[in-house]
Amino acid sequence: MTTTAGDHRYLQVARALRKEIVDGVYPVGSQLPTEHELCERFAVSRYAIREALRRLRDDNLIASKPRAGTLVVPRPSTNSYAQDVMSIDDLLAFAQGARFAIESNAMITVGETLADRTDLRVGTEWLAVSGFRRVDDATAPICRTEYFINRSFAAVGRLLQRHSGPIFPLIEDLFGVSVVEVHQEISAVVLTAELAQRLDSEPGAAALQLQRTYTTSDGEIAQVTVNTHPSSRFRHAMTMRRVRDSL
Repeated sequence: MTTTAGDHRYLQVARALRKEIVDGVYPVGSQLPTEHELCERFAVSRYAIREALRRLRDDNLIASKPRAGTLVVPRPSTNSYAQDVMSIDDLLAFAQGARFAIESNAMITVGETLADRTDLRVGTEWLAVSGFRRVDDATAPICRTEYFINRSFAAVGRLLQRHSGPIFPLIEDLFGVSVVEVHQEISAVVLTAELAQRLDSEPGAAALQLQRTYTTSDGEIAQVTVNTHPSSRFRHAMTMRRVRDSL
């Protein structure tokens, strides 16, 4: 199935509105602009606006009510963080949903232990960025996030303290490359005592580790990301559709 420019536009609108809701531009209980106003603001069709709003409704960020318009609603209380990713564009939207607090940001040389965890080559240099993702300050972290960024793109590190979203779009913008493939592996791990304490979980508890490898159109690995989630706080949803051969 081909992807049109219109498809990308509604995802861009959804990301922009999602960020504004999370940042408090539209607080809980406030009304979003009308579809007509959003069409004019983003210079897109009504179809694109409706698709963007549908995404936000699916994320439980907004609700449409008769005679009240589209309202920002409180997210339901839950101990799990659901991810429904079908494309790289969806991955962008997912990463906008939780704030990343950086604790370390430094160049490292890959040793054998890290190479075993990430498949990075021993002796190579990468920018290592580590921290924790949170929905808000009142709840336990969603996960620990570790970024390993190709040395060729390490200059992006100076922008990260002021950046709240995913990193790979910054790499694309700064260096003029395109990430065309994201390979994901999910594995079961056990939390160490130190990591369990930071995640407000039990030592030895089960966790899910998601490793993503981002590859550019030149076949170069731009970034490897490792997210470690306590198993009780993460649910990965994937939708598969049958592709019919054309006659």
